[in-house]
Amino acid sequence: MKPQVFFDRKFIPLDEANVPITTHALHYGTGCFEGIRAYYSKKMDALFIFRVDDHYKRMLQSCKILFIDLPYSLEKLIDITKELVKKNFEKTDLYIRPLAFKSDPAVGNFNLKTLRDSFLIYTVPLGRYGDIKKGIHCKISSWVRVSDNQIPPRGKITGSYVNTSLAKTESSLAGYDEALFLDHKGNVVEGSAENLFIVKNNIAYTPPISDDILQGVTRDTVIKIIKEDLNIEVKEESLVKTQLTSADEVFLVGTGAEILPVIEIDDRKIGDGVVGEITGKVQDIYNKLVHGEYPKYLEFLTKISS
Repeated sequence: MKPQVFFDRKFIPLDEANVPITTHALHYGTGCFEGIRAYYSKKMDALFIFRVDDHYKRMLQSCKILFIDLPYSLEKLIDITKELVKKNFEKTDLYIRPLAFKSDPAVGNFNLKTLRDSFLIYTVPLGRYGDIKKGIHCKISSWVRVSDNQIPPRGKITGSYVNTSLAKTESSLAGYDEALFLDHKGNVVEGSAENLFIVKNNIAYTPPISDDILQGVTRDTVIKIIKEDLNIEVKEESLVKTQLTSADEVFLVGTGAEILPVIEIDDRKIGDGVVGEITGKVQDIYNKLVHGEYPKYLEFLTKISS
């Protein structure tokens, strides 16, 4: 069976889901999206969608910013997603991409409230984003993270990912795996598309939401794991470059990245240059959690059987 998508109130084959070249969002970045992951458990022959409700709560906030009025409740969005995952069930991890956007063929019209909205969801198989076993090498980008007064980074707004793409391209061309953003104050705030954590003297630190970072679902999960399961203090405070290079451990987190250790920043070794002890423990708990093997957090999962 051909992969299905949900597009403007109905399920259709993926190859029939097209948008006109005149679409407003294609020209002006007037859309928002989510990245939701479903993990396949071989033991249970089932997919577990991770924190689908929290992802859609964030998406509805992003829609508000863009004056996008979705004709679906939170519960309906979850039901549609469950049905789509059932239709596209594969024995592998799936990435679920809901996208809401301004679909009018309106050149030069920047009044968001007057533009028509469209909504779609599709799924694709997804493997590892980076080397979670050995860790990655990062470069502090020359590009500055957009601020909340420019494009609100706590929402996943399509146009703001030009910022991500420029930083990621710069780091890749220079031979690094990932970029790290500074904000306009010079604080290190996040990766190109991931939240940031460091560990120093058995205390974990992560930038606060007020530092113009994405309000990450994985970030929230990791804070819970570190505090409640590892019994380690987490401080949400601004970080400067020297705190990263002198840290015992650094790691990035996100739906795509999962728990991604950073072993070098700007060619400077972090800690011993290997995956840190706390990072490894977080990885282990997170991996069990998303595969339905950690009973404490089963409420985070929506099970879809084959």
